[in-house]
Amino acid sequence: MKTMARLPKNFKCADLICDFCGYLAQVKTMSVKAIGTLPKQILGAAWGPQQARMAVGVYFPLFLVLKSPKEHAVYYLPTDLQTVELFEPRKALSISAKRAGWQGFMYNLSAVPIGGFIKVL
Repeated sequence: MKTMARLPKNFKCADLICDFCGYLAQVKTMSVKAIGTLPKQILGAAWGPQQARMAVGVYFPLFLVLKSPKEHAVYYLPTDLQTVELFEPRKALSISAKRAGWQGFMYNLSAVPIGGFIKVL
C-alpha cells in the first residue's frame, strides 16, 4: 500500500505526508562528490515559517538525499535530535531583489550530534 504523497509545491516546512496517518517530513536533496560524508550545511527554505514552528516546538523529520555521479544515499534525522542550533537564518534579500525582504535559512549539520543522522538507503 502506497501511503506517502508529495505535498503541494511551496507547502511550508514539509514535503511529504502519509495519507494514512498524517506523518509529515521534510526532504532536502544535494549533489555531492561522496555520499558517505555529510555536508556541513544545506540550503533550507523560508525562515519565517520555520521560526514560527520552532517557537511552539514543532519540528519535522528530515530526509537528506545525497547524490553523486555514480550513487545516492538517503539519511534520516528524527525530530528529537533537532535543536535551534540546526537552523541558521540567512540575511534577508535586499530591497532591489525580486522577493525583497524574504529570508531563508541554512541547516547547520555540524549541530547534529555524532550518529544523529541514520543512513536508510
